[in-house]
Amino acid sequence: MRIAVTGGATGIGRQVVELIQAQGGQVTVFDIVAPDYKVDEYIPLDLSKSDSINTALSQVKGTYDALCNVAGLPPREGNAELGLKVNFIGTREFTEGMLAYLSEGSSIVNVASRAGAMWKDNIEQVKQLMALSEQDDVAKFCEQNQIDYVRAYNLSKEAVIVWGMAECEALLQRGIRINSVSPAAIETGILQDFKNAFGEKTLKNIQRVGRAGLPSEVASIIIFLISPQSNWLKGIDINVDGGMTACNLTDALEIPRRLPVSSL
Repeated sequence: MRIAVTGGATGIGRQVVELIQAQGGQVTVFDIVAPDYKVDEYIPLDLSKSDSINTALSQVKGTYDALCNVAGLPPREGNAELGLKVNFIGTREFTEGMLAYLSEGSSIVNVASRAGAMWKDNIEQVKQLMALSEQDDVAKFCEQNQIDYVRAYNLSKEAVIVWGMAECEALLQRGIRINSVSPAAIETGILQDFKNAFGEKTLKNIQRVGRAGLPSEVASIIIFLISPQSNWLKGIDINVDGGMTACNLTDALEIPRRLPVSSL
């Protein structure tokens, strides 16, 4: 098995690479920084720049059995435009370029986020973002829509989820599956960014389920989604959140609990 992984130098992406290597697979890591561990191949990639995407694609050789789009930016003050470019516009552009190198029966897995769960409520704005290309003025889009760095992160992940569903049928005609995973509060180097951006909500969610997730726990789901065992999963998004979605939906829908809730 030969896999392409964006964002494979650190965090969840690194865990994906190491799990693939442990199973005897070969990996090409695409990242803005070089991995500090041994990989089969490293190709520099800056998803915010079309020139970098084109240069990376020009270095691709052979075919792949899967593409794991893990690279992304957290919600951080001042990076609204950059976040939209990296998390969605650049990721989509790179993926479209990689289609020529994906074999029949291959799988695409995109890392979205639980922060993208409100895509139905924001679908018109999601469509506006999806209509943009790398040539459009993303800064102007942010200004016109009053999008700050937190909303930009949420919107980018909403778009990743919707884009996966939108492309499902066309990719099926080419024998390619596309799915996404939506992690929440994962113990990586950028967890503090999420605590800063979402504040008490993040802390409360972690407390309710007992702890933040581990990168390896998300990576394991990604590995499952590129494996033959998940062959009938197509065009879906999987929450990897330790139960946070269930807890919050129960509250929002005022569903009565039958079992006693003990403090964690």
